[in-house]
Amino acid sequence: MNKTKRRIFKTAIKLFAEKGFDNAGIEEITAVSGVAKGSLYYHFETKEEIFDTLLDSGFKLLQNSFEIKFRHRESAEEKLKAVVLILIKIVVLYEEFITVVISNSLGENERAIKCQKVVDGVCAQIEEVLNDGINNGEFKPCSTESLSYYIFGCVYSTALYRIKKDKNATSLEIYDDYIDVILGGLKS
Repeated sequence: MNKTKRRIFKTAIKLFAEKGFDNAGIEEITAVSGVAKGSLYYHFETKEEIFDTLLDSGFKLLQNSFEIKFRHRESAEEKLKAVVLILIKIVVLYEEFITVVISNSLGENERAIKCQKVVDGVCAQIEEVLNDGINNGEFKPCSTESLSYYIFGCVYSTALYRIKKDKNATSLEIYDDYIDVILGGLKS
């Protein structure tokens, strides 16, 4: 992504997170980013395309992070710890991305369905780890589908709350605060 496209993209994400997709107009995106409207349309045909790029980029970042961390971990517990830490880091580093996904994931419109697919994809990764843990005896049997959404929601909401309360909080501090609670309920 070149410099101009990245500036447009970052500005749009910030405005989508602050104002909501519908309230962030093309004119405001160009004004805040300092880019001419023609330049914006050169890089993105529509505001929806910016949104789609946001979702695709964010989901690929998560998927790549999971794949890298899973390669070096054997146990389900270690993989689950990696998932939780990755999710916290995403919230800390890319708070606006998570805010946009979650705030747009409710409803039946096309944008909501796209956001739901991102959340579903992340939760499917968590569910796979939980199922592996149950199958190899690390975790006690449970509803892995429900628990995967619970873990995602808890990580997102508590990490977001913590960084809003304490801007200096690190990913590891947030992780240490509640990984034992998550694992405590799962262990066989």
